[in-house]
Amino acid sequence: MKNLRQTKLAEIIGREDVETQERLQELLRAEGFDVTQATVSRDIKALRVYKALTEKGAYRYALPPEPSDNVFSSRLRTIFRESVTHIDNAQNLVVIKTLPGMAPAACSALDAMSSPTVVGTLAGDDTAFIALHSEAAAKGLVEQLRSVLGE
Repeated sequence: MKNLRQTKLAEIIGREDVETQERLQELLRAEGFDVTQATVSRDIKALRVYKALTEKGAYRYALPPEPSDNVFSSRLRTIFRESVTHIDNAQNLVVIKTLPGMAPAACSALDAMSSPTVVGTLAGDDTAFIALHSEAAAKGLVEQLRSVLGE
């Protein structure tokens, strides 16, 4: 019920200029959600809703912008470049050497890439193994990762 209510709250905020919690409460009730002002307040906090200035000079509730995939990808690439010291392959495995403690971050970056050729990743402290479907896929990934590193 909570997720459904918060989804409806976000939908309302997206389509209407709502200035007060009381108005938001009225609109939610009109949609079939019997909520208190305290519940609306908690939902606003949970959704990170904020007050934005409209073109008319009034304030309305607004949803925070969704994180950009490009920003996320850029951060992951930066983490990857900063942590990896060596990349090589052995048959269908790619072995990545990192700075101490950074193998999990490198694997997380690889997992976020969602490559269809990657079967899985395994990280130790300073070494990561990536299993791929074939040796050719492993060689291709090594080339791709080396280009991310600027090699």
